[in-house]
Amino acid sequence: MSALLTYVRAQGGEDAVTETLCRAGVAASPAELTDPARWVGYDVRIRLFDAATTVLGDPFALFHVGANALVSGLPPSVVLLLRAMGSPLQVYRRLPTAVPKFTTTSTMRVLESRAGHATLSYRLHDGYVHSRLDCQYAQGLLTVVPTVFGLPAARLVHDECEADGYPACVYHLRWDRSRRRIRRHRNGATELELTALRGQLSNLQSAAAELVGSQDLHTVLHRIVTRAAEAVLAPAYVLALRDRDGGPAHVYSSGLPADQAQALGERLLAGEDIGPGAVVVDVASARRSHGCLAALHRPGHGGLHGERALLAAYAGHAAAALDLLSALEESRLQARRAATLLGLAHELAAAESAVQVCEVVAAALPRVIGCTSASVMTWDAATQCLRACAAVGMDDARRDLFLSTPLDAGLLPEVSGIVADRTPLVITGEHASPAMQQVFEVLQLSDAVAVPLIAGSTFLGVATASWDDGATTPRLDGDLVARLRGVGDQAATALQKAQLLEAVHHQAHHDPLTGLPNRSLFSRRLGDELTRAGSTATLAVLFCDLDRFKQVNDTLGHAAGDELLRQVAERLQGAVRPGDTVGRLSGDEFALILPDVADRPDADQLAQRVTECFATPFRLDGRDVPVTASVGVAVHVGSAGGGLPDDLLRAADESMYRRKARSRAGAPAG
Repeated sequence: MSALLTYVRAQGGEDAVTETLCRAGVAASPAELTDPARWVGYDVRIRLFDAATTVLGDPFALFHVGANALVSGLPPSVVLLLRAMGSPLQVYRRLPTAVPKFTTTSTMRVLESRAGHATLSYRLHDGYVHSRLDCQYAQGLLTVVPTVFGLPAARLVHDECEADGYPACVYHLRWDRSRRRIRRHRNGATELELTALRGQLSNLQSAAAELVGSQDLHTVLHRIVTRAAEAVLAPAYVLALRDRDGGPAHVYSSGLPADQAQALGERLLAGEDIGPGAVVVDVASARRSHGCLAALHRPGHGGLHGERALLAAYAGHAAAALDLLSALEESRLQARRAATLLGLAHELAAAESAVQVCEVVAAALPRVIGCTSASVMTWDAATQCLRACAAVGMDDARRDLFLSTPLDAGLLPEVSGIVADRTPLVITGEHASPAMQQVFEVLQLSDAVAVPLIAGSTFLGVATASWDDGATTPRLDGDLVARLRGVGDQAATALQKAQLLEAVHHQAHHDPLTGLPNRSLFSRRLGDELTRAGSTATLAVLFCDLDRFKQVNDTLGHAAGDELLRQVAERLQGAVRPGDTVGRLSGDEFALILPDVADRPDADQLAQRVTECFATPFRLDGRDVPVTASVGVAVHVGSAGGGLPDDLLRAADESMYRRKARSRAGAPAG
């Protein structure tokens, strides 16, 4: 779907994408269709193919979609996986084992394969109607394989098509083979070693292709050991893997007694040196460290130059295979749920705020759990309440009510219980507390499961999966809770990270005493408003300085001075309009941005309103303290106003000092 919609957008723009979805009768949005965790039915896929062909007016559009998938549809990880197979021939040979990972409606077979040539058959399963457009798309994909390796696209001959009554579509592919010029050195020994290393690299690629094409974890672990000889020739090998649950190490070996191999494997994982005859590398990917792989030579013998790098490269392929097989093992148990969790992890990694994290998690929960509605609530320690941050699966009225109603721990035993115990909670309507039953009744829910979101020792909130009245509720057993808890763990980590980033960002751009924008953020907002004002709008900046602030500090103390600044910030915010900005620049200096003022008199009127907010004394240290302020005004009138943000702020500052000077001289401030 990503390849299709990207191509349609490139050829016809966003309107073409919208028309394609409309013609196909697909209600899902482009973002939903291109979600890696979302599967699309075969009939929907063909409708989209047909609609795209019509919208673009190109009968061969689907071939181009497939041929352009390398740059517009395939994830970088898939491209790297293809390259790891070493050659187009290896890719074509492994396609039958890869196809079931991407579709459940077709089967591919290799009829013939040799250097520069492969013949493949592609058959649609019974019960589906073959589409020439799907065939075109497959042809485009097949031709692009050699380009992954820097070669021209493959030439394809398609004489037998299922649409014409043949048992299967048959594709004959030919591609150019790359040739390398081998530079000959005078030193024959060096040439032999280089040739051997090239041969080892070729074997390494072949072994990597075999590992990636395997689908059984136990088989792969044995193959990692037995095929390690393709990278480094040695009498024995040991593969030691850490147990995910903290149990004994998993050790596989070749050329060693089992008891000796187990002891060596445990030493390897402990980081011990097992002797100069061992070439040891980590089996690690970007996702995790699995363990160690060692090639063991006889005493007095060691590896050749470059073998460690080759063994490390092989171990990298082995780690990728282990990552893949681990995911496949999980997918056999949870099918699409595993794909949804993987997609969730990617979305959480891209989420930039706590609100986005909550929205991503809430949207994923129905696909992971099978619930009808879901939510994420964050904990407000100050009020001892859970506040809904995101909710899905409810109509607008229920959702708005839920988002606006905090759940008080003092009124709801279930909330206080999960906050105190920090363990998952299963809530059924008939066994809920009377207060929670009322919540369920208003929200039209029958059952719910809630898991706490905990990062370290910090309680962040809860994620909930719920079922509407009348919906079939599954068994609320350990498996469902475990799945929900898995999502909760990911959400807690992402939420803590997002909250930390938001806190750091807020501290960097806001005054810690008053919470107002600091000089940096104020200047940025002023620049944005000046840009938005363009050549016609009028914008005013007010510069406000407290009179005799030092006297307050000297007579009442700095604590009272700080309290005065906080109260001034509150009054200024109460005096301005929605959309205006109040900032504290430094000390007792405040500034205001007033966009969309009518003219200079209008700006002066707003400045007078700001001045009047100081008419009432401030309550400090138990007494009423009168405080006045001097307010300067600078106005930007479109292009006639001139100046940059600093110029406008400087003009307001100078206006303030002129007013302060007039006030001290007894003249009218205006």
